Formats: sequence, structure tokens, C-alpha cells
Amino acid sequence: MYNYLDFEKPVADLEGKILELKKLSDSGEAVDVAEEILRLEKRSKEALRDIYKALSPWQRAQIARHPDRPHCMDYVEALFTDFTPLAGDRAFGEDQAVVTGFARFNGEPIAVIGQEKGDDTQSRLKHNFGMARPEGYRKAVRVMDLADRYGIPVVSLVDTAGAYPGIGAEERGQAEAIARSTSKCLSLTVPNISVIIGEGGSGGAIAIATANLVYMLEHSIYSVISPEGAASILWHDSTRAKDAATNMKITAQDLLQLKVIDGIIAEPLGGAHRARETAIAATGETIEKGFRELAERGGDYREHRREKFLAIGRNL
Repeated sequence: MYNYLDFEKPVADLEGKILELKKLSDSGEAVDVAEEILRLEKRSKEALRDIYKALSPWQRAQIARHPDRPHCMDYVEALFTDFTPLAGDRAFGEDQAVVTGFARFNGEPIAVIGQEKGDDTQSRLKHNFGMARPEGYRKAVRVMDLADRYGIPVVSLVDTAGAYPGIGAEERGQAEAIARSTSKCLSLTVPNISVIIGEGGSGGAIAIATANLVYMLEHSIYSVISPEGAASILWHDSTRAKDAATNMKITAQDLLQLKVIDGIIAEPLGGAHRARETAIAATGETIEKGFRELAERGGDYREHRREKFLAIGRNL
């Protein structure tokens, strides 16, 4: 059984009935129910398709935050080989919210930077729910420096509600660390690709997402502030997050139209959490295609990045 979102209740009811019938069938306490199961499975798939045809921005935000959605380490373990993590910023300490290291992608060396939320209570606390502190961004800069020095491409996997807003983080220069990480992304002489796999929240995401090519999974979100935060500021009422999400243009579809991102990675019906391997494989294929396109284009990757971001907002 899945963790169902509120708007998925019709599907939850149908799949609950299917599960009950299968249990009865397995126990031998019922007549043959195979035909009824097939009928309900067809209805369930149709209901799911109807729901996902007309998702609102707020519903997409809920999918992007789904607890069963594949996280950074799921992608790292599936797409890369020989992953060697690097820890610490060589200045203050280690930040578990940011995963960094070097690996191989299709046999070629690559630098990996990602934000890990965790998948249970213990791991979420360990990774601080994916909200990085300054040392996390300084660790990312350290890895980008190494990659740049040795001519290794960089891929970043973004999934954060935003940078950690704690007092300690601010005292250690959170804004400066985010700015330096963003600047380092822009100044890389090697190609870099970023994928928003869940939430792309504010400067916490931009710090590692300022890339030659930026992709989003179909039901991920990318915004300057969370819908709840925007509602609190605009209307002094966080319950109006749904209105904020609608007006902020946070979905992949909106951002592709605005030319903020370069492409959308299709998710399986019902979201990435319903077919994790399929979603991860599609992401890997898109990353491979992106690096191939950048190699064929050639030229100065830093200049390409500069032109790309300066062009955002023109002719809209």
C-alpha cells in the first residue's frame, strides 16, 4: 500500500478493496475473485489517470514532498558506480544534508552533489530534512573546485525545502556560503547539469542548481520561497499556501514555459514513488543525453552558462 495524498482518496478506496480481495483469495475463504480484481484494477488505473491529468500546482507540491519519493541517495546508488563520498568543508565540520563525492557515470568520472532528506525519522533528523547549513555549501564548493581542477563534469541533484534558517547557520555565514556556491557553479569551466528531483526551494536550491542544463522531474517544484512562506508574507495566513502555489509558477510546466529550466523528465503515472526504478532510469537517460548535447555543442561552458541565465526573462 502507498502513502496516499488527500486528493488520491478515490484511488486509495479502490486499491484498498483490491488488497482485501487478494487477501481473501489467498486465504481460500472466497470464491474466485480474479475477474472482480481485474475490474477494480482497471477502475483504479483510470481514476489515477483522471486525477493526474488535471493536477493543480498545490497538488504537484504535495507530490514533490511525498515521503516515498526517491531521494538523492537512491539516484546515486542506482545511476553511479564507484561512488566515493567526501565529507567536511575543511573549515567547520560535516553537513549530512549535502552529499558530495566522485563516482563514475557510464564509466566516465563525474562529481556528484546532492541534497538528501532521509526516508525515515532517524535518517531525516540525521540529514536535517535536506536543509543545508553553511558547511554543506562550502563542502559543495570544495568538490566543485576539485572537479574544475581535474576537468571532471558535475551533476547536482536538488531536493530541499530551503537552506537551514537556524541561528547557528546565520552566525556562520549562511548567505555568504550560498552566494559563493552559486558563484562557483557559474564559474565552472567544466559542464554541469542539475536535476530538481523533488523540492527546489529558494537559495538553498540555486546554490547547486545554477547549471548549463537544468531539468525537473514532472511533479517536482522550484520556487524562490515555499508556498507556505509566501502565504505567510503576502496574506499573513499560511493556510493560503494553495493560492500562493497557484500564483507563483512553481511547477515544471510553468518554468519550462518561462525558460527557467531546459527540460522536464516524465514520471510514471501516479508519481515517481509508484515506480521508483523507472523514474530514476529516466533521470539517468536525461543526464546522459544532456552531457552528450553539451559535448557536441562544445565552446566555453562558462560563457554558455552566462548567456543562459542572462536570457531568462527576455521576450516574455
